[in-house]
Amino acid sequence: MQGMRDVLKGSLARSLRAFDEVDRLAAAWPVVCGKATAERAVVAGYADGIVLLEAVNEAWMHEMMNMRGRLTRELARIAGVPVKDIRIAIKRNSRR
Repeated sequence: MQGMRDVLKGSLARSLRAFDEVDRLAAAWPVVCGKATAERAVVAGYADGIVLLEAVNEAWMHEMMNMRGRLTRELARIAGVPVKDIRIAIKRNSRR
């Protein structure tokens, strides 16, 4: 099963090449972290290798900080965008 996931991730990376960096990162986000986590944060921006995520609340912000190393590597690999770091903020006007 893991082999199939790797094939699908590689296929996604190739298909995203036509999009700008933020769209590529946003499309890769649910694949990188899974549906449940992806519903708790969004890719809000990208500049100079830094991805900005907006989490729904402080608890999810801390959860993503704990996963930051893996998220950084996987976002770069799947989105095909250079990612040096991830910054995480709490989304304003969040209802979760």
